[in-house]
Amino acid sequence: MKYGVEIVPFGTYADPRKIVQVAHAAEAAGWDGIFLWDHLAFTWGVPAADPWVSLSAVAQATNRLRLGVNITPLPRRRPQILATTLAGLDLLSAGRVTFGTGLGGVPLEFTAFGEREDAGTRAAMLDEGLVVLDGLLRGQEVQHQGRFYTVNGVCLSPLPLQKPRPPIWIGGESKPALRRAAKWDGWVVSSVNEAAKMIKTPEEMAASWAYIRSFRDQITGFDITMSGVSEPGDDDLTRAYAQAGVTWWLESIFDLRGSMEKMLERIYAGPARCE
Repeated sequence: MKYGVEIVPFGTYADPRKIVQVAHAAEAAGWDGIFLWDHLAFTWGVPAADPWVSLSAVAQATNRLRLGVNITPLPRRRPQILATTLAGLDLLSAGRVTFGTGLGGVPLEFTAFGEREDAGTRAAMLDEGLVVLDGLLRGQEVQHQGRFYTVNGVCLSPLPLQKPRPPIWIGGESKPALRRAAKWDGWVVSSVNEAAKMIKTPEEMAASWAYIRSFRDQITGFDITMSGVSEPGDDDLTRAYAQAGVTWWLESIFDLRGSMEKMLERIYAGPARCE
């Protein structure tokens, strides 16, 4: 299992300088990655950081941490713009980017700007957008005429450092989301609530992993990523999830869990490793 820090970039962490401070602590303490939520939370009255600006700063401030989003709603981003962003961040970070994506779970972040928010449309946009994004990141000449996107013989340049492209993880808990994840490089899910309590058992994670496996030809090279909360010495906790198939534990950091000073203290203590 690998161990990352998931930052909910609201409130205190809406300031990208605070995110860089957390990233410094995470790298110093031996964590493996930094992952950020991607929300337009200001539409519902909460300050929020842009994940791409913040991750670019983290890329320059660190040398080893994996960098990712958990998750970016592809239906509210143009895939061609997102492709250039991912390629640039992958180059800037020397090949450390993982891309997490999904439908997006807050309808107001769509309707506030006159965009359609129904889940069926967002799901169709996500699937089609992933085809476009995948082709561009692989350096293919993309020719696409679809319901939502048109690409007329375009090749992305420059390309990301990782080949064939950065890993793509899919978020969501529904059966369609799990089937979608099976087509890509990983599945990512939150297992912690606002009260900083675990809400998914190892047995539930194992059942979801078994369902995903039933739609894959091979199980190697696939990540199961879960955000949660732990304390130093909770080795049995992380071990139980590792045995259920989880390959990445993301320690969730957010204002409701405690002050930034308390969160930094937790990060400096290091992961609760199950080895």
